[in-house]
Amino acid sequence: MATRLIDESAKGVYLIAATPFTEAGELDLASTDKMIDFTLAAGIDGLTILGVMGEASKLTTEESLVFARRVLDRVAGRVPVIVGASQPGNRPLAALAERAMALGAAGVMVAPLAGLKTEEQIAGYIAGVVKDLGEAVPVVLQDYPQLTGVFMSVALIDRLFGEHPSLKVLKHEDCPGLRKLSRLRASEAAGARRRISILVGNSALYLPQELRRGADGANTGIAFPEMLVEVCRRFFAGDAEGAEDLYDAYLPLVRHEQQPGIGLAIRKEILRRRGVIASATLRAPGARLDADDHRELDGLMARLERRLAELAHPSARVRSVG
Repeated sequence: MATRLIDESAKGVYLIAATPFTEAGELDLASTDKMIDFTLAAGIDGLTILGVMGEASKLTTEESLVFARRVLDRVAGRVPVIVGASQPGNRPLAALAERAMALGAAGVMVAPLAGLKTEEQIAGYIAGVVKDLGEAVPVVLQDYPQLTGVFMSVALIDRLFGEHPSLKVLKHEDCPGLRKLSRLRASEAAGARRRISILVGNSALYLPQELRRGADGANTGIAFPEMLVEVCRRFFAGDAEGAEDLYDAYLPLVRHEQQPGIGLAIRKEILRRRGVIASATLRAPGARLDADDHRELDGLMARLERRLAELAHPSARVRSVG
């Protein structure tokens, strides 16, 4: 099946995938297959691998490519797969991107290099990346200043997307970012640049409000992709209140997953409990849950089950996909 490249029409849920490891910290490719089947069954519109929440920085280049090949083979063209390609240098970034695209990726995700201070530095960096990638490679530009320390203004984002047609999607996770999202859509409507896809991150903490502000969907990772899919489906079908009602049921666990330092460990443990992956292991250095953490999670998942049963939602069974 021919690769469907991403473009400005990207919409819905492009899930950020975890990277499963065995208890010994090795790639767990059997769990990778199961995870992909689970996310596709949830109805996602696309997938992103080797992002921050995919522990990309803890993988060797060869491990990254082994994982990417396994995911792309399992997806088999059913949805677009974006590969995180950010690297400390342009040459390894371009090399990883080239190999990922050859494997069938639909595009790559790139964030500005940490430490860039001025708009001219940022613009110069992105111009260099686009040149090294080649204009045929579609790019998701990640705006995540909480991680990179690099702030991109609305004017700069308009400039970058205006100067580089290969930039197709903005992954918006500046925070607080609702006003920025509104301003991005306003400048677009005023003719500052072409319409682009804006997908939001931050573990979907603000998804209902971001959709109302003009987001096209989510490009993030949580342990309940079916919720993201249904919230977006309801919203784009004209049922914004119904979308938010469903979101509210999951919000305590969405919030719980977002805790700095331990959030990914919680997410992986939920996926393990749901039967999606065999182990919740994070590759070192990484947090592990203690007995109190597990008891809290027991309570939160039980509350979610009760709430979903009250809503008569088809995803009421949250513990297992079996």
